[in-house]
Amino acid sequence: MPVDSLRLARMSLPPRNRVLIPPTPHAPELPLGRTVLALSGRSMGMAWNARLAVSQATSEAALRTAIEDELSYTAALFSHWESGSELSRFNRSAPGPWPCSDDFWHLIQDGLALAQDSGGAVDPTLGRLVQAWGFGPSASRHAPAAARVPEPQVLAAALQASGWTHLQTDPARRALLQPGGLWLDLGGLAKGWAVDRISQRLADEGAASHLFELGGECRARGVRPDGQPWWVELENPPGAALPRTLVALLDLALATSGDYRQCFEHGGRHYSHTLDGRTGQPADHGWACVSVLHERALMADAYATALGVMGVADGLSWANHRRVAARLVQRTPSGWIEHVSEALAAMLEETA
Repeated sequence: MPVDSLRLARMSLPPRNRVLIPPTPHAPELPLGRTVLALSGRSMGMAWNARLAVSQATSEAALRTAIEDELSYTAALFSHWESGSELSRFNRSAPGPWPCSDDFWHLIQDGLALAQDSGGAVDPTLGRLVQAWGFGPSASRHAPAAARVPEPQVLAAALQASGWTHLQTDPARRALLQPGGLWLDLGGLAKGWAVDRISQRLADEGAASHLFELGGECRARGVRPDGQPWWVELENPPGAALPRTLVALLDLALATSGDYRQCFEHGGRHYSHTLDGRTGQPADHGWACVSVLHERALMADAYATALGVMGVADGLSWANHRRVAARLVQRTPSGWIEHVSEALAAMLEETA
């Protein structure tokens, strides 16, 4: 059976446990720290959790401060909820060149490259559409569902003002060219970027072996003090009768995008926060969640968004062409269907 035709309908079969074992070129070294320290907190409206292999000499306060500093820095750059962030200031700027910081510039370049590679399934310029659908700052997120579906003229105006091809750059001045009225939204990139940055910061602070999670996205380095990998469970949609899948996260990141987060129902239709910038509409391909494994949390984050926008058939083809390890769970009238890419299928091992 071709891998991209692998479909596991689990409504009538008892779920089995599975593990995902990514390939590793060499046996990982044991960490110097022999104790696992657990830290947690909240930032940018999301919970974060860390598990770190540390020694007795490690300062818990220093590690917590490092994490919180990086999260504050991320918000100062990319939050559309903070009026003083670099992103918010760009969105309010007049037409013309807008010099930006190095980190802001590099993430925008990543976003534009991903937009081109995905045919616009990833698009960092959908701020006005996010706002129009009631998912952005100052939007009526708690308004009745009927009030959140934008009027056709409002949606048309937001769509016309959006689109990654409208955003030009000036590398010589490291500036973005604001065409006028274009709003950035880096919700599909910034969280992964933050996870990558925090993982590197933790390693720099002496916690080279760790698992860090922010709002459901995680990245691991090294192994636990007992030599076991950092195990995480692949997220299933609520109510889905699917196998429990544990992932050996060996120097990898995991991101999951679910249509049951930040959503609303109206007129018998489900509206997800994942928007297709090519149509201006929420992605609607019957998928419930998409999970991606990648060396970089940024790429896992972006690819999960891209596959959700593309849908199952196009998404699997795109993922297989790029050797992306991905799982898409589809909601159908006859039950849940799980689709896995070739790269992810190669990691699967079923257990009792």
